[in-house]
Amino acid sequence: MPIMAEPDGGARFDRYARQRLFPPLSGEGQQRLADARVTLIGCGALGSAIADTLARAGVGFLRLVDRDFLELNNLQRQVLFDEDDLAAGLPKAAAAAAKLSRINSSVRCEPLVADCNASSIDAMLDGVQLVLDGTDNFETRFLINDAAVKRGLPWIYGACVAATGMVMPIVPGRTPCLRCVWPEPPPPGISPTCDTAGIIAPAVHIVAALQCVEAMKLLTGRHDDLCRGLIQIDAWSGTFDVFELRDARDPGCPCCGRRQFDFLASDQGGAAALCGRNAVQVRPRQADVIDFELLAERLAGVVDAPPVRNRFMLRFRVSRYDVTVFRDGRAIIQGTDDPDEARSVYAKYIGN
Repeated sequence: MPIMAEPDGGARFDRYARQRLFPPLSGEGQQRLADARVTLIGCGALGSAIADTLARAGVGFLRLVDRDFLELNNLQRQVLFDEDDLAAGLPKAAAAAAKLSRINSSVRCEPLVADCNASSIDAMLDGVQLVLDGTDNFETRFLINDAAVKRGLPWIYGACVAATGMVMPIVPGRTPCLRCVWPEPPPPGISPTCDTAGIIAPAVHIVAALQCVEAMKLLTGRHDDLCRGLIQIDAWSGTFDVFELRDARDPGCPCCGRRQFDFLASDQGGAAALCGRNAVQVRPRQADVIDFELLAERLAGVVDAPPVRNRFMLRFRVSRYDVTVFRDGRAIIQGTDDPDEARSVYAKYIGN
């Protein structure tokens, strides 16, 4: 359910007094932010910083999508979360929504503890005017690009690893899309990840801040002020470059040129290793609501200790595997990076 509260009457915009002094925003811009509706996909490092900034800026509606749960190593860079959230065993989307409701009660937050895939993304983008990328993998970004271009919906790409990062606003029909710049995702294992190259929090905050600036331009109608290129930063060396992309739209682009939405058409069901985590996500081809009480009863006496659950997920350990099951039937199985092995564990303890 959405988490929201009523603004405090006539003092509704008092908290934005300094922001409204900035001429490109002013009172009209602030009202546009209050009326704005945004989907944020990913509530990890970039996503939590983006959500925090947009909520404090007064964006009226935030749909927060994330498939994962909190781990101790997240706290180094994921600013919305603390040790109490970790102890509560909350999924990131739910923890983020609860925290944002305490930061700005006039912002309506809708947490979706769900995997963003070809069958779910359409509903995630319903009723919003902007999508922000808080993800950590190319496959999901190319899927967002397909869905946003198909709808004519602006979105803002962002990526960060080690001390470097990139940002690019994408407005279908006006700017290059992601596939104009990168026709295909890089092969697995080629690009560095946070789990192989590490990441420092200052780089995350710089990238998220740049994404939020571009978001505020789009949401307040300042399209002419958008950055017309790919922004690249290196926080460690203190460098900042913008690669001009004004004329980079490719008429032959499979996505925005030929309107061939390959990633939307792909079947992403099955099992996929989560990079660097010794874990695999298993997703049934047909999403269904899991009865945690029934599953816990079935697992009693079979697993190493009684399952632990809340309204979002159920956890248990069996043999060398730590298994987290979500309401939609997904499971993250830690202790292997072999999809076939993970499918076997899923079938044995959760079902086909």
